[in-house]
This record gives sequence, structure tokens and C-alpha cells, in this order.
Amino acid sequence: MSRKLLPILMMMVVLSPLAIDIYLPSMPEMAREFSVSDTQVQSTLVLFIFSMGIGQILIGPLADRFGRRPIALAGICLYIASSLFAVSVVQFEYLQLARVLQGIAACATSIVVFSAVRDRFNAQQSAHYYSYLNGVICVVPALAPTLGGFLALHFGWRSTFLFMAIVAILVLFVVAFKLPETRPEHANNHTALYRWARYQPILSNSQFVFYASTCMIGMASILTYVSYAPSWIIKHLELSELTFSYLFGFNALINIAACFLAPKVIKKIGNHLTVSYALWLMVLSALLQFLVQLLTLENSLLAAILFMLPMLFLCVGFALLLGPATSMALSAFGERAGTASALLGCIQMSGAALLTGLLQQTHLLAPNASIVMIGGGSILLIILMWLPNVKHWHQQSVTE
Repeated sequence: MSRKLLPILMMMVVLSPLAIDIYLPSMPEMAREFSVSDTQVQSTLVLFIFSMGIGQILIGPLADRFGRRPIALAGICLYIASSLFAVSVVQFEYLQLARVLQGIAACATSIVVFSAVRDRFNAQQSAHYYSYLNGVICVVPALAPTLGGFLALHFGWRSTFLFMAIVAILVLFVVAFKLPETRPEHANNHTALYRWARYQPILSNSQFVFYASTCMIGMASILTYVSYAPSWIIKHLELSELTFSYLFGFNALINIAACFLAPKVIKKIGNHLTVSYALWLMVLSALLQFLVQLLTLENSLLAAILFMLPMLFLCVGFALLLGPATSMALSAFGERAGTASALLGCIQMSGAALLTGLLQQTHLLAPNASIVMIGGGSILLIILMWLPNVKHWHQQSVTE
């Protein structure tokens, strides 16, 4: 059953990155159509991530109470409806609302996917499966922007949201007929859904807080890169949407390779050391971006390539980081996997959205914003891992 479960989870996990990446090449065109700024269009991405995180606080306990399967079905249906809503909007504020609803829907499938892995596998196995799922997630950025650029070029940016709805309909049929219930039979279903006692044991666990924060910094770094890159390359450097798609897709291909290599790295050196190496790769990314910006470049294509090159190290670092960090954050919470996954997702995604949103208010250019977010966050975490008096925050724990 476990082997049959993984392909279903892989299909489900596609929905979230698809809603992020397929419309990236269309963002400058959307700004022109709605007569809004680049920052306002970037807010559709930030709002999606933020609502995806906040929604998990509400949906996580529901997954523990009513099971993974009904939550997955409800989330996919909302994803379809919100995607179709985005297709029909004529005012920018309604597009923002559609993205909030889409984020809540995507969070339901995300909770089910990661809770199901924790339901069926121990911490070390979970890290491997999380990395494989992250590998599938990384396939989408390699393909979706090119597909989105093609759809927008021939049918307009609204066709990208229609495509999201069509994919979700296909996933709905698979989940309806194939997804088993994975919630532990001995889970406690009689306590109140929303009360501090459900969250307090998780938030008081220092290892959970540290690794949830690590996931948040990693996600904020990726979100900064993804939200700033389209405007920088298409509008500032005046390159085409397809050129952006090819550059973005190449980085995503490297990310894919890193995600599928990650389980081997984790198996060889362990979760803790993998996280440490991943953070150092992110520091290297920020340092290279700083050095690149010292150059004076007249050729726009070369400038775009050199902007994207340091992001390769971010992509590899993030691929190595997320699997072991997620596994170690959730390792102590077997029966509360849904609630723990919800809190992890909330901190990771909503926290990342807030950090990125605050960064966007500074009006830093894309390269400088990337340096601040990627370098600043990873250096802070590395310093904490060096401090001897807080080793218990990140040390390997015993699996429940």
C-alpha cells in the first residue's frame, strides 16, 4: 500500500507549485492590464503563500479529526472553483481574493500529503519521501513557466488559471477513487478542534520551532527569488517571457536533480549535517550575487544569466534543506501529525510571505533583495547552530 500511495501524493503535491509558477511570465502583462504596479502583482503570489500557511491552522486539526481523505477532496474542489473565479475576474481586488481562496485550497492538499507520509513512515524514511515529493514539486518550475508563457502568448494570461482548474479536475478523479485513508486509527478524535492545548506541546518543542524557522527562511528565500525575477528580467532587462522561462526552467532542472540526489545525501551524512550544508550553499548564493552586481554589464542577456547563476546554489541548497528540516520538525509528533504539519506549514509559508512582503516595501532592486533575504536568513541560522548553549534546538531527536 505504501508504494501505491506515493504516486497519488505526487499528483496531489503538484497543485501548489503549479499555482505559483505557471503564471510567472504573465505577471508584467497582468500589471499592464489591471494598471497596477509590479509590487501589487507580486502580492498575488505573496497572498497565495500567506493564505496557504494561515489556512493550515484551520485545516490541520480537521485532517486529524475527520481524516486525510475528505480534507483532500474538499481542498481540490475549492482549488477548482477558485481557479475558475480567477479566470473570470475584471477587477484586480477580485484576483487577489481568488488567490487567497486558492491558497487555502492548496494548503488542504499539502497537509494531507505531508501528514500521510508521516502516518506511514518513520522519521528517516519520511525525510527520503519528503525529498522525492520535493523533487516532483521542483519539476513544475522547470516546465510550468514555459507552458504558462505559451498559453499566455496564444490565449492570454487567464488561460493559465483555466489550465490549473483542468489539472485539479484530473487530480480530483484520482484522489476520489484511489487515495486511502492514512490517519492512525488510535488518533484522539474527542478533544476540541481549536484550543491552545493542541498547539502548546508542539510550539514548546524547541527542535520543532528551530526547524520550522529554518523551513521559513528557506521558503522566504525562494519566494523572494520567484517574485522578483520576472519583473527584473522581463521589465528591467527587457528580455522576452520565453527567455525568462528558459532561464528559470534551467535553474529548476538543477533543483530537480538536487531533490532526487538529496535522499542519498541524507542517508550518507544524516539530517542535521545536510541542513548545515544546505545553509552554507545559500550563503554562497548570496555572496555570488553580491560579487556579480559589482560588475558593469551592457548586455541584457548576460546580465540576466549572471543574475540567475547564483540562484543555482539557492535552488540546490533549498532542495537539500527542506526534506530533512521538515522531517526533524515533525519527528516527535506521530499522532498529531496533521496539527504539527499545519503549524509547520503556517510558520513556513505565512512567515515567508510576511518576510517577503516586508522586503518588497523597501523598494530594493531584485539582486539586493535576494542578497538580504538569502544571505541574512541563512547566516542567522548558521550562527544559532554554532552556539553551544542552544544545541538542543537542532540536535537529532529520537523518533516517536
